[in-house]
This record gives sequence, C-alpha cells and structure tokens, in this order.
Amino acid sequence: MSAAPDNLNPRRQLSPLPCDSDSLRQSIRDALVRVVGKDPDLATPRDWLHAVAFAIRERIIERRVVTRRQFAEEDVKRVFYLSMEYLMGRMLEANLRNMGILEATQEALSKLGVDFREIARLEEDAALGNGGLGRLAACILESMATQGYPGYGYGIRYEFGMFQQHIEHCRQVEHPDNWLRYGNPWEFPRPEKIFPVHFYGYVVEHHEKNGENCYAWEDGEEVIAMAYDFPTAGYERRNVNNLRLWAAKPTRDFDLRYFNEGDYIRAVADKNESETISMVLYPNDATAIGKELRLKQEYFFVSASLQDILDRHLKLGYELTRLADKVAIQLNDTHPAIAVAELVRLLVDQHRLPWGQAWEITRNVFAYTNHTLMPEALETWPVALMERVLPRHMLIIYHINHEFLEEVRHHFPGEHDLLERLSIIDEGHGRRVRMAHLAVVGSHRVNGVAALHTNLLKETLFADFYRVWPERFINVTNGVTPRLWMIQANPPLTGLIDSRIGTDWKYDLDRLKQFIPYASDEATRAAFREVKRQNKERLAGLVKRRTGIEIRPDVMYDVQIKRIHEYKRQLLKLLHVIELYQRIRDGEEVLPRVVLFAGKAAPGYQRAKNIIEVINQVADIVNNDPHIGDRLKCVFFPNYEVSSAAIIIPAADLSQQISTAGFEASGTGNMKLALNGALTIGTLDGANIEIRDAVDEENIFIFGMTAREVAEHRAAGVPPGSHLDSHPRLRSIIGALQSGFFANGGRVLHAQLATYLLEEDPFFVLADYAAYSEASNRVDQLYLDPEAWSEAALLNIARMSYFSIDRTVREYAEHVWKVLPEPVQARCPPPES
Repeated sequence: MSAAPDNLNPRRQLSPLPCDSDSLRQSIRDALVRVVGKDPDLATPRDWLHAVAFAIRERIIERRVVTRRQFAEEDVKRVFYLSMEYLMGRMLEANLRNMGILEATQEALSKLGVDFREIARLEEDAALGNGGLGRLAACILESMATQGYPGYGYGIRYEFGMFQQHIEHCRQVEHPDNWLRYGNPWEFPRPEKIFPVHFYGYVVEHHEKNGENCYAWEDGEEVIAMAYDFPTAGYERRNVNNLRLWAAKPTRDFDLRYFNEGDYIRAVADKNESETISMVLYPNDATAIGKELRLKQEYFFVSASLQDILDRHLKLGYELTRLADKVAIQLNDTHPAIAVAELVRLLVDQHRLPWGQAWEITRNVFAYTNHTLMPEALETWPVALMERVLPRHMLIIYHINHEFLEEVRHHFPGEHDLLERLSIIDEGHGRRVRMAHLAVVGSHRVNGVAALHTNLLKETLFADFYRVWPERFINVTNGVTPRLWMIQANPPLTGLIDSRIGTDWKYDLDRLKQFIPYASDEATRAAFREVKRQNKERLAGLVKRRTGIEIRPDVMYDVQIKRIHEYKRQLLKLLHVIELYQRIRDGEEVLPRVVLFAGKAAPGYQRAKNIIEVINQVADIVNNDPHIGDRLKCVFFPNYEVSSAAIIIPAADLSQQISTAGFEASGTGNMKLALNGALTIGTLDGANIEIRDAVDEENIFIFGMTAREVAEHRAAGVPPGSHLDSHPRLRSIIGALQSGFFANGGRVLHAQLATYLLEEDPFFVLADYAAYSEASNRVDQLYLDPEAWSEAALLNIARMSYFSIDRTVREYAEHVWKVLPEPVQARCPPPES
C-alpha cells in the first residue's frame, strides 16, 4: 500500500493556530481551566499569567516544529552555542512581541477583564545568568532565530541561579533566587532526553589486536542530565530555535535500605548531592569544595550537550566523519573548554574513531570566544583535582598537549621558553591545567569581542599562540538586540523613530542612519526630551518602590549599571559623587543629578562587596543631608536584572563606561545605553573605541589613559598617592574617606579603602581621576544646553546600527560557523484589522 501524500499525512499535518484576539481569548480561557486548573471566577493574576503563557507557547511550539522540519528537509549545518549563562529576562512580552500578537493578546485579556500590565509584572526573571556574558548569549540566540540561522543553545537549568541581592544595613546580602517556585510555563521537560555523566573512578588501558590502545573509564559516580527545552522565538513570527538546559538528576532517588532503617537523611544523600550540580550559578570557589563543584558543573553540561549533539547527528543519518560538515560548536568563554577533551573522549572511547581522525574533527568543530584579558579570570584547574574528578580527560589533555608541543618544537626549534608559555599544563604554579590554552589549541577560530580586545589578545594574552597560528584569530565585535533594548524597552522612542523614518529599521538596523537628519530638527529634539522625561518618570516610580528613595525626573540621570568589579571602577564614580557633595556643601552651583549604581558582587569577592557597602553609606549621608536637598541623589539599585535594566536604560542621560583601559573586553551595556540616547563618558576601552568612531568624538566624552599608557604607568611604578596633587579636590575626597565622614561611626572600612587606593590602586582610579573630573565638567556644560545635548543624543541613536547583534551573528556565520540562514515563512495568519 502506497504512503499517503505528504499534505494528507496526519503525522505531517500541523494546522497553525489562529492569532486573532477572539481565538486568543478562547485559548487563554481554555488553558486556565484545562492546564492551570482554575475556574475563571476564582483565578488569581498569577493564574492568568500562566494561562496566557500556556496559550502562547502552543503557538510558539507550532512554529518550532515547522522550523525543525524545514531544517531537516534542507539538510542544514547546525550551530550549537555552549554557555554557562543565558540572561533571558522576562519572556511574556518578548514572546508576544516576537510572535507578532502582543496587541491581540492585550485585547483578548481586556475582554476577559484582566490587566495585562498587572500580570506581566508578576513574571520572574529566569535566573540563568548574571551579567553581560549571559545577556550576550541570550541576544545571540534571539538573533539566530530572527535571521533564520539553525542555532541552538545549551546550558544549565539552575534551580536558584546566582542569588537575589538584598541590601541590609548597606551591605549586600545574598538570598536564594527561587525563580522556579511557581514553575516555568515556557519550558518543556524532556524526561526522554537523558544522558549519563560520569565523575571520579579510574581508567583502564587495553590493547587492541590492531595495536591501538583503548581506554575504559570505570567505577566512580554517575549523575543523569535531563533536558528542559526553552523555545526561542525570532522576531515577527519567524523561526523558533531552541535553548536546551540540563538539570542534574540522581541515578536513584533514594536508598530504600537506609530509609527502612530510619536513616532518612542518608537515604536521600545521593539524590541531594547529585542535584547540587545544577543548583546555583557560579558557586563560591573560595573553598576546595566550591572549586570541585564548579568543575563538575562545567563538565556536566558540556558532556550532556555533546552526547545530545552526537545523538542528533547520528539520528539524522550522518556519519561521524561528517561531524564538522554538519555541526559548529561555539564555546562562549572559557567555562565550556573541557568540551574539547570530552568530544575527543566520546569519539575515541565510545565511537571507536582513531585518535588522529577524532582530533581533526574536534578542531574543525569548535570555535572559542574569549571575553577577558585578566589572567585570573581565565580558569585553571589543579592537575590533582582534574585527575581525581575527570581522570580520563586528564589523560586526553596530556596527549593533546604532547602532540601540540611537538608541533611547536618542530616549527620553533630551541625555543624552550615558548614551549613553557604555550603548554596546556602550567608547571610553574603548582601544576594547573590552563583551560583557555585547551580552548585555543582545540578550536579552528578564536575571536575577541571588540577591536581593541582582539588586538590585545594577539599582543599580550595569546601572543605566543598568535605567532603559531595567526590565521586562527579574528575579531567579532559584540552587539545587542534592538528588539528587546529598543522596541520592547523603549516604546516612546520606538514610536518617535517610526514617525520619522517608518518601521523598516526594526528589521534592518542600518536604516537607523536615515534618522541622522532629524537630530538637527527642533521638533524632533523636543519630542525626544519628552520621551526621556516619560522614561525617567517610569524609572522614578521603580526606584521608589525598590529603595524608598524619591528622585526627580527633571534632572540628569547618571548611571553605572554593571557587575561590581574593581576594574569597572565604581570607585571612580563614587569619588566623583563625594566631590559633587563637597562642592554643593561649599556653596557651589552644581548641575542637579541622580547618580544610580546597580550590579552584583560575587559572593566570594570581598572587596567588591565592600565597595557596595561604602556606596550605600555615602548615599545615606548624601540623600539625607538638608544642605543637599534634591540637587544630588545617590542610589544603589538592588538586585539588578534584565527587567529592571529595560527600565533604567531608556531613562539614562549619561552612561558611565569608565573601566581601566585594556581590561574590558567589549561591554554591551555601553551599546544599549547609547542606542537609547544616553551619552557615554568613558575610557578608550573595549567597544568604547568603536562607539566613538561611530558617533564621532564630539558626541562622546573620552578621558583617561589608553591601554598602552596604563601598561607604561604600571611599569613606571608611580606611587598612587602622588596623584592627589593633580586635582585640587582629590585630597579632600580621600580625606573624607580616611576620617570616616560617611561611615556612620564605623570608619575602619572607609579608611581601609582609602589606604588601598593610596598605596596599591591596581586599576588606577587616582591616576585617572583628574581627567575624569574634567570630562565630567564637560558633560555638565553640554547638558546645560538642552538643544545641543538632545542633538548629540539623537546622533548617538542614529549612528549605533553597527552594534546590532544581527551584524555580530552574521559575522560569526560567515567567518566562523560557515552556515547560511534558512528563514521560515510566517504561517500564523495576521490578526484582522
């Protein structure tokens, strides 16, 4: 009997769900009753939130099935993005907007008597990331779906994420971020997608008849990785790709023997230990136990992901010898670098490929993105720890390293120092495995994320590797998605741009250049100022709710929002806050402003936590001094996340991008803020250089030492305290810290911080202060001219098209992954007008 035609085959048919408001209303009501299990008369706002999510995800998964089928039919090469972080933010509005049904859904809810804004505020930010690394990963996934690239993400389904940041008595206090307490309606558990992940044990070597050695990894412990799928919708009903997250499950839930004996704690000990692996993001590695858990986390998600990739590849009917033709894997920073050794293990030990063939495939599959120049941020693991936790991988790394060093020795004979510097095993610091070296050796492309960063990689961190393989290193400057950071985060600005140049820029950010002439249009400048005021009023309400501090909407909003780290120099901005405070107390006229800090410090990073405490103590004095009034407000905004960033960024006037030159790889906050009309004050660091080139020097405030000057200054050994003579106010600022003026009676911490700056200051806060203060004065002068400021802000918006994540992804696709887009045509009928 012949098969049914494809269009009549019930297994192939997939009728698109209607997207008009009446159909959505019925879907939402049905989901409330049949999935959430609530009578509409008794439903809470959170019940309605979940009902909407379930109704919308039906339409998303329909698009996902269509996308997957097209990829299979077109025989595409697939991209797999491995990242420890995905900072997704709230998904409700993003999914509705990307599916093109936001207004229809709002109308449907209105007919049901439900306030969309009320339920949207209840959604938790997915606690899957912390900072720019995770947000970049989320932007890349969204862009791949929007442009039609066959891309998939892999990561960990953290039960508690990093932490919720509370400020108690001015200090950061970490609380569990229980984001899954109400469930996650956007995810699809896949209990059929499970893979074993092995730790500890020992390796047994066998000799085959053909003379080949083979290895068996025996005994030890095993956990199960279970998949949860998180569909990622492209903008305006285009492709839906997938983010697959792994949760750790025990091989058995509990030991019945211990349970029957009444030892209930011991009965579930294995279960609890297994599930710890996917419990939190970046467990504190200040202890040996914490270090071991981080290593296990990284291997856990890498192993599960590679097993899944190979399983998919084989089920599609491909030979493993074609893996590099059909698969590209991007390592997002050094965390997933163990994937290099793991893929070799899977190919050699499980699939019995010869070593040489497996190594060639591995190198052609992987590419590595480096995100930091700081050696201490590049992971290294003690050899003893690796040998105990991952004994087979340590043997593989030894083998990789031996062959690599032999290759180098052949091409650079007699250069023994070069071999020591290049070796994956660092013999000089207690024998450690350099994971960044493993990533470079095991990848066919290595990229930095801004022009300066890539040049510095070639000249400093990876200079020896660049000498060996100059063709391997390229630059791919980061970008941000305009769908979230403009269209969703800033509807008033989006409407203003639409009214001037139409809507095509939403699909092609290069068209923003058409907005350039409007920067000189008086009416557009006035409309922009009104947009900014609306956004400030919205932020003021959020600040009041979150901190209790009242801020004015008619003053400059000066923001520094990023992870708290010394090289990002929140201290530099804090010293300027003290300067402004002292000048007002001295009777000077100072431009009124709100200074807003936000960001988390890693739990084990004590100096960063001290910086948060001092910021809050200074803010407490500034905000309550009657001599200051509302001319200066200092706010530390707690628990900074994507949803609050989407409110802070559109309201900002001034963007603080003041890291020590040569330390910030790229930054993406600088791009988001400029795209929303904030002017940048910054060093020539990371992507600031490219932003300056894009917006022109007169529309950005650059100050301070260059990366080369920083290196020269460090080499010269200039005493930090000598810089107090270069700025008349600096000595007074440091004196206020030394005396404990802002410390509420406990001056020790402030005095210690002052001493640290005067005697060490490794990130040159004092050396750059005079230049920073002078640049800040230039900022104030321009802000006093609203027309000139508005023109500069509008030019920033219009000239930021290069920093679209879509351009970033296209460069990866062309120069790294070698993949082509496969856009799926929209099948969901548009709502009737």
